Amino acid sequence: MKPLSRRLAMGVAALVAFGQFGIAASAADAFPSKPVKILVGYSAGGAVDAIARSVGLRMSAILGQPVIVENKPGAGTNIAVKSVITSAPDGYTLLLAANALAVNPSLFQPAPYDLERELTPVASVGRVPVVFTVREESAIKTLPQLVAAAKAKPGSVTVATPGNGSTPHLAMELFQHTAGLQLRHVPYKGGAQALTDVLGGHVDVVAVNALEALPLAKSGKLRVLAVMSAERSAVLPGVPTVAESGYPGFEASVWYGFVGPAGLPKPIVDKLHDAAQKAIDSPEVRSQLAAAGGVPLPGPTEQFDKLLKADVARYGKLIREANIKPD
Repeated sequence: MKPLSRRLAMGVAALVAFGQFGIAASAADAFPSKPVKILVGYSAGGAVDAIARSVGLRMSAILGQPVIVENKPGAGTNIAVKSVITSAPDGYTLLLAANALAVNPSLFQPAPYDLERELTPVASVGRVPVVFTVREESAIKTLPQLVAAAKAKPGSVTVATPGNGSTPHLAMELFQHTAGLQLRHVPYKGGAQALTDVLGGHVDVVAVNALEALPLAKSGKLRVLAVMSAERSAVLPGVPTVAESGYPGFEASVWYGFVGPAGLPKPIVDKLHDAAQKAIDSPEVRSQLAAAGGVPLPGPTEQFDKLLKADVARYGKLIREANIKPD
């Protein structure tokens, strides 16, 4: 290409890029001009739904438009994820995701979606620890006693979880790998039935997120052996972490965060991120997370992106090595 032609081509490319930037910036300036929808891959009334509604209410006030929560449960949250993937990349459809978003590409085969190529990280929202709990009358009073019982008779200690591939199940698998144990996994169709059966003495231990265990723990029916977060929970200050109990660096929590479809313009991502961060900093949302035993998870979009990629790799390796299959 001759020098003049090259300069002309570069000029045209620059004009096109500037025009595209201008369109994106203009769209961001006008955004939002109608209600924003938050999809939740779980039934109404659950932990993710409650947090979506609390954060959505604050975001509505910040954005000046209604924020509507729509529940799309089923297929391990894959139905909701695919609904977001196929939505227009205009910022009006988001998903409040949890760890399943990073787990499912390895848990389900063939992979139901490519997280990196088909979705856009927007903002992290919060984190709630997974806990090990037993009924109050259990002979197991501490995590070291659980470890001792499991090592004395490998496979004899039963651990209920909300299901194969759930975050508490994967947390249990991580723990038994870290501690060199053999626990007997008993999967359920959700945390409620798992908790009912540990109270009834049908299983020894239950691994669930703190939100589900807290009411029973506060009423004295359950004893929480350990929280799996990096730090102690403010609502369970007397309960040690797994790391404090002899396993430094161990961490397993349920996180929540917003993602949108691929191609979401950065100016719109930035506006949604800003609204989400302001929402989780509000007393109302902080109170909602605290009631669930959790904490806000502020930070730039790039930090959430790194969390997603790290969990895809971490859980993918665990699922392959433990040969975990979906229910």
